[in-house]
Amino acid sequence: MGFSDLEPWYFLDGEELNHALTGLRQRYPDRTLTPFARRQDNDDTACWDGRDNKTVYIIHDFASVGYEERETYDGFYSWLRAAIEDLIEFDS
Repeated sequence: MGFSDLEPWYFLDGEELNHALTGLRQRYPDRTLTPFARRQDNDDTACWDGRDNKTVYIIHDFASVGYEERETYDGFYSWLRAAIEDLIEFDS
């Protein structure tokens, strides 16, 4: 298992990253979301918001505007700890 194997989370790259970025900006035009990871078992996407480059926002993609923000973390390492907990629970 490598660092990027955080099942159910996975890091976005390439065309999938571009698709997620474009879609989030279309669905939530009042936010400047930049996605970097997504859960494979639902539409949760980990993002930074251009207004706050430290906080990680968990956006439930495709939710109605105003209901998309599911959770926040005080930085990447706080999110990573939660992602590792998700990994442990997911693989149990």
